[in-house]
Amino acid sequence: MDGLRSLRWLEDQTADAVRDAGGEPEREPLVLTDLPAPQTPDDWDFVELRTCELGRVTRLLHQLGFSLAGHHRSKDSVQAWTQGPVRIVVSEDPGATVQPTRLAALGFQVADPDLAAYRAERLLARAVDRAQQPDETVLHGVLAPDGTELFFGPHGNHGVPPWLGEFGADQDDAASGALITGVDHVNLAQPWQHYDEAVLFLTSLLNLHPTSSQEVAGPSGLVRSQVMRSEGNTVRIPLNVAPMAAEQGAFTGAAYPEHVALACSDVVAVARRARRRGLAFLPVPRNYYEDLVARFDLDPEFVAELESHGLLYDRDEHGEFLHFYTATLGEVFVEVVERRGGYEGFGAPNAPVRLAAQYREFGG
Repeated sequence: MDGLRSLRWLEDQTADAVRDAGGEPEREPLVLTDLPAPQTPDDWDFVELRTCELGRVTRLLHQLGFSLAGHHRSKDSVQAWTQGPVRIVVSEDPGATVQPTRLAALGFQVADPDLAAYRAERLLARAVDRAQQPDETVLHGVLAPDGTELFFGPHGNHGVPPWLGEFGADQDDAASGALITGVDHVNLAQPWQHYDEAVLFLTSLLNLHPTSSQEVAGPSGLVRSQVMRSEGNTVRIPLNVAPMAAEQGAFTGAAYPEHVALACSDVVAVARRARRRGLAFLPVPRNYYEDLVARFDLDPEFVAELESHGLLYDRDEHGEFLHFYTATLGEVFVEVVERRGGYEGFGAPNAPVRLAAQYREFGG
């Protein structure tokens, strides 16, 4: 299936090249697959967490400043939580004891959801079997190679999707300003045998482009990271591949949890609010902040403020990056980030600190 998907994608690119050169693809000696134009995601629509720990997940969202938008009118145990433009769907799965909380689905806003679904079908993507009532919004979904569900949705009015009305949400309130300003990126863990398939899948279906891969150190070995980006960086999906040894035993969740990174306008304010509401931050060792002073020659008062809020820091020639991590729930955690200036990285130098702390979380 991967080979046929790759072939069809290549044929479509060849047909486009023939057309750009003034020819007609149907007159070529070979009949070339001519796919509908890719519907590049314009923005994130939603993120769905599936859990058997509903209380813990919703408490975490409250601590981060999210508000309950409502319960779905026809689906039992499905809630929507919103903050500014960010929408997180939480679905309860009482039988999910092996994976108590996991990242189940990603929704994207595209110009033409029907065309996106048709392109996905031509590229052999498996459709998600989703029940819906006649008066509910049609959301086309496909399964990524790792089992994550990907949905194509319409833009709606003022960027607020029509499906949110199925939760009885006040759409004006959902679109109002907040400290959280968007989804910065979503990090997906990939078994090594699905990595190349995932890159092909996201490139051919969603028109995402891979950047240069890099490796970061973790307690079980090097973790390979490959970022997939849309034009304009509105959608960023880092794909991480852990060492094969980390896929065995109880360390799987700690070595390789997935996460949702939320962009914000003031990470210090978000951290203060979260701590006041009882958020469990991922612990950062004292020597990390001593190292920051040596690496960046930062003002001691600024470093003391970072430490008091459990914040991590990175900087490049374009700008600064401040962020913090929550404790891990099941196989998911949340990161909150603030980008200052033109910083476009993901805080890779801090990844070993995070991985080591998560290793200790799981008793490593």
